[in-house]
Amino acid sequence: MKTRYLLLEDGTVFKGNAFGSEEGSIGEVIFTTAMTGYQESISDPSNCGQILTFTYPMVGNYGINPDDFESIELALSGVVIRELAEQPSNFRSQRTLDEFLKAKNVPGIEGIDTRKLTRIIRKHGSLKGKLTKAGEEVNIEQEIEKLKASIILKNVVEQVSITRPYPSPGRGKRVVLVDFGMKHGILRELNKRDCDIIVVPYNTSAKEILGMSPDGVMLSNGPGDPTDIPKAIEMVKEIIGQVPIFGVCLGHQLISLASGATSFKLKFGHRGGNHPVKDLTTGRTELTSQNHGYAIDADSIASTNLEITHIALNDGTVEGVKHTKYPVFSVQFHPEGSSGPEDSAHLFDQFIELMNANEQKESLHA
Repeated sequence: MKTRYLLLEDGTVFKGNAFGSEEGSIGEVIFTTAMTGYQESISDPSNCGQILTFTYPMVGNYGINPDDFESIELALSGVVIRELAEQPSNFRSQRTLDEFLKAKNVPGIEGIDTRKLTRIIRKHGSLKGKLTKAGEEVNIEQEIEKLKASIILKNVVEQVSITRPYPSPGRGKRVVLVDFGMKHGILRELNKRDCDIIVVPYNTSAKEILGMSPDGVMLSNGPGDPTDIPKAIEMVKEIIGQVPIFGVCLGHQLISLASGATSFKLKFGHRGGNHPVKDLTTGRTELTSQNHGYAIDADSIASTNLEITHIALNDGTVEGVKHTKYPVFSVQFHPEGSSGPEDSAHLFDQFIELMNANEQKESLHA
């Protein structure tokens, strides 16, 4: 294997082996604690522009298959692992992780101390990083100075959202699903419930959405800072009170901001498949799949028409809210799992119930 370097903006240098694309990349270096599901993590659009580090030591051991993608194209900037499995063993495997990343032009580095890297991120927060070209000898000091001066792109939602609407037909409730970087697992869960779905781009207006006569609106997950898409916040403001809404991850943040709350960047984010969340409405604790770098300020919710429904047991941050006047609710985690626990898949049933109740209410007033 050829040599590759991972450089961090704080001056830390890791030397390892290159796999995947021969090209280099720049991105925000993050980590996930998920022990399985590397294919879903790599294909999650929420990782757009980020260099994803896996804390689990061996990755690639069951290969890549056509069934477990969360998106068709990859949006992340790189992959960092301790040990690459070069000969996967699984009956579904069709190619190796190395072959897949080569095909998608995503660089990877293996053979470095990912525990040390994770401790650095936990101590200092997420950092800008650079993966050098495979086999390239570089001037470390110069490259780190360039890295410090580089700017991480802000238009990440625009990069991963669809550009034209498309249907996913069913015979149940009509749902407009707004794609901010949607994981396909969300679409799968709605399809399971026979919803008649129209997937629309992130910049679709409230007028266009309501013109589709939806029974409900689903706001998907997506990458980046929610304040970078102010038009989406305005769109959510306009549809609150008009139709039942369910938001996930970035969708949750947009509902909160549209209601008057504020967001902040977490030091190193929540990423993994084992995050405990307490449902304050039932007292039940569920293990959840999470992938986000921003959260909603709990204190800012007091002045809104929202109430907190879920909290993270690891750090006490807000994990879910519901509107006190309208049929609107959201969660910061991923109820569809993919990969990860499906303890919270019942929230999709709650969304169906909310649409049914709203329909009955409207028929009484008709």
